[in-house]
Amino acid sequence: MRAISQDINGTPDVLKEVRLPKPVPGPSQISVAVRAAGVNPTDWKHRAGGGFLDRLPLVLGWDVSGVVEAVGYGVTLFKPGDEVFGMLPYPYGVGSHAEYVTAPARAFAHKPAGIDHIQAGALPLAALTAYQALVDTAGVRPGQRVLVHAAAGGVGHLAVQIAKARGAYVIGTASAPKHDFVRSLGADEVIDYRSVDFAEAVQNIDVVLDPLSGDTRARSLGILRPGGVLVSLLPGTDPDEAARADGLGVRVETLLVEADHAGMRAIADLVEAGSLRAHIEAVFPLAEAAAAHALGETDRTTGKIVLTVGPQAS
Repeated sequence: MRAISQDINGTPDVLKEVRLPKPVPGPSQISVAVRAAGVNPTDWKHRAGGGFLDRLPLVLGWDVSGVVEAVGYGVTLFKPGDEVFGMLPYPYGVGSHAEYVTAPARAFAHKPAGIDHIQAGALPLAALTAYQALVDTAGVRPGQRVLVHAAAGGVGHLAVQIAKARGAYVIGTASAPKHDFVRSLGADEVIDYRSVDFAEAVQNIDVVLDPLSGDTRARSLGILRPGGVLVSLLPGTDPDEAARADGLGVRVETLLVEADHAGMRAIADLVEAGSLRAHIEAVFPLAEAAAAHALGETDRTTGKIVLTVGPQAS
């Protein structure tokens, strides 16, 4: 099979198309013929040498949308020919930037019939991150005030939609040119982080979703109401953070996304209800993965970047 691999860490040009053996599913696994696979910031960070993975050569990619090719012993959820989407177990189950992947069957759900593989391939990692942060960790409820930082980004633009589907009042931060986009997702307010100090503009927030950390994480603590929760996607660096959070009566959690069959089914339900859709910034064929990484690293994209692999059946 074709795959995009790297023998060394570095810039996007370390990514090369190679031929690898086609994987065979083991017990409780399925083999999926990949039709589309999202590209996420964690991909280019690992390519450059940061992150959890230190093995080389390395095939990146966690997002998958495709067609079940074969099932291993004991699998009852899927049959060959089923269209599925899901996230390979993060971080060590990596490898979706290839023509085929094998993974635990319960990392997947049936692909919603109303979206194509490009849409489905954009969703898993970012949507699961947003869902696990807002629903599983923070337990967002109707009427709560939710602040989503980087609301036009891959995780952020899906988080806005998920929070709105939960009945929350949603505030997003984004640069001014992206305000109309964030409002189109359902945000009730949008703050231009370049010209406005969000810590002065909003107060009494129930939930903050922070994919940025650093100073943003520290300043977000002060806008939470007592009992509120800050869910960060990156580790904090303030040794006094826990004591400060205790003093404010708020909770701080750092989330690492997990493969999740129930979460993928919930995401599929939101898609089918018309409450969740990925915005696609750009689509590249598998062979142009390096160009996809280079675009992502500009940090100016809106929504998601997707690689296409094989025929694009709907």
